Amino acid sequence: MLAYPLCEGKIYKNSRGFKLQSARLWASKLLVVPLPVDQTVSVERPGKNHSQWRRSIQADISVKPPDGLDVARLVGVATNQTTDLGMSFLAPLSTPPTKTPPRSISSSYLAPQLWTDIPISFPSATKMSLSVEIVTPNGHKYSQPTGLFINNEFVAASSSQTITSLDPATDKPIATVHAAGSSDVDRAVNAAKAALAHDSWKLLPATDRGMLMLKLADLMESNKELLATIDAWDNGKAYHVALEEDLPEAIGTIRYYGGWADKTFGQTISTTPQKFAYTLRQPIGVVAQIIPWNYPLSMASWKLGPALACGNTVVLKPAEQTPLSALVLGTLIKQAGFPPGVINIVNGYGRDAGAALSSHPLVDKVAFTGSTGTAREIMKMAAGTLKNITLETGGKSPLLVFPDADMDQAVKWSHFGIMSNQGQICTATSRIFVHREILPTFLAQFKAAVESVKIGDQWDSETFQGPQVTRAQYERILSYMEIAKSEGATILTGGAAHVPTNPEHKNGYFVQPTVITDATDSMRIVQEEIFGPVVVILPFDTEEEAIRRANSTTFGLGAAVFTTDLERAHRVASEIESGMVWINSSQDCDPRVPFGGVKQSGIGRELGEAGLEAYSQIKAVHVNMGNKL
Repeated sequence: MLAYPLCEGKIYKNSRGFKLQSARLWASKLLVVPLPVDQTVSVERPGKNHSQWRRSIQADISVKPPDGLDVARLVGVATNQTTDLGMSFLAPLSTPPTKTPPRSISSSYLAPQLWTDIPISFPSATKMSLSVEIVTPNGHKYSQPTGLFINNEFVAASSSQTITSLDPATDKPIATVHAAGSSDVDRAVNAAKAALAHDSWKLLPATDRGMLMLKLADLMESNKELLATIDAWDNGKAYHVALEEDLPEAIGTIRYYGGWADKTFGQTISTTPQKFAYTLRQPIGVVAQIIPWNYPLSMASWKLGPALACGNTVVLKPAEQTPLSALVLGTLIKQAGFPPGVINIVNGYGRDAGAALSSHPLVDKVAFTGSTGTAREIMKMAAGTLKNITLETGGKSPLLVFPDADMDQAVKWSHFGIMSNQGQICTATSRIFVHREILPTFLAQFKAAVESVKIGDQWDSETFQGPQVTRAQYERILSYMEIAKSEGATILTGGAAHVPTNPEHKNGYFVQPTVITDATDSMRIVQEEIFGPVVVILPFDTEEEAIRRANSTTFGLGAAVFTTDLERAHRVASEIESGMVWINSSQDCDPRVPFGGVKQSGIGRELGEAGLEAYSQIKAVHVNMGNKL
């Protein structure tokens, strides 16, 4: 069973559904069937995501087979994200030829003669390749892997699904990669399970394991310009940010945990003179790691680092929105010398690959970073086999500015805390509480800071804010701006899409950085995570009030406090319900320091020594030294 793409045609939406025109169905290797279609089909909305529509279309298409080739039954799925039609087809060859058109398509649309003696012209209809040669906008030429990385090789997915990465600045495709189905996930998990038991990994000295990790970090360092380019192109963040911030963090995290590999020990425990006990720290086993799109390589390193240091094997699923850089990382993993199956990388959709990983009986742990809603579903699936889990989820982090704060620094850090990375940060300080007596000054300076930044494409060295990662995210952010207005809040600045001056970016996902005032704590814009460059600034009068209101959400990831009163700083840090607190800064992160949340912002910790504990388990061994019954 082979899969081939249909990429020609247009789709138009009306109140009844979609109208397909001038489509061509690509069937087997040697066959193309032109279909002048003028047909309206009904569609269904998939949940709340109005930007995606699906409709299954089935038809038995019969033609005269060339060279004895049997005829294909075509099954397609059409997906509309803007105006382009895209389909994929499965083509098992079985049905005998006939001159009768299929009943499911009226002869008023397809003349019977189309079904006989169709000329064969199909030179490029072959199986999707496992790599594609790419020239990036900033001049890099490289081979982009597109397959699934399993057992140190790139292989084709058995499913017909693919994922196309789009440049958020232009809405144009970059590359299309294979998307794993449940059988592909099973193949990757079994590869990881076999590697876990293989002597090449199981008996590898911990020091040598650490050396492999350090070698991988060195290879990432040597290729950092390319890796930063891919993440910037795929994600929309400024290239200089990816190069100067994201890549050093990713490389540093792998190096940090490479150094830990031979420094995790058990304990000896004194019990009685006749007994001796000790503990062993052992890997958990096969780990499924599902990473987000906002920091593709950084998040991969956060999860790979401690897992590998502790001797686990991994199946990593990148976010479907940013599928490219992790595959290039796969080539470096093989170059570094990791045994086959230790690290497997499978792109795929959450509903397919993510669900299959989270529920797979051979997966011992699931580590996930993403939305709180998805985390709940992962917990349900993992519960079936009582998997170990680490979840880092959403946030609505508060930032408190007291009257004695350094105003200039408070404004700069507050701006960075919400507007950096296009506001797409789980710890973004999206609620700023400012003491009432300094509120007018703070608002004026903060507004000026917001309006001074450059919004542009990824490749401009002066760009502070690039496009949002996807059209769906872009539309979500704009919808919250309308929600703010409908709830009675005031848009101090921003509040709409950003119109680029470059005509090449007319279809890009750019939004204006937005500051909202005159809001109340019960409003959706104060309670719900927006995940974009949108901030709500609220006044407070007392320290007790500020703490109470800061804690008045279901989230508890990060928090920031600005004050020159050291006693107050520590007091507030202790009372804030969050996994992390920054005093006179925001978004500080270091691989040596634990990272994670409380409440509905997650379970467990990443980074630091705590990150190692999340990927190892303790075995107690009791030794009888002569005690007899």
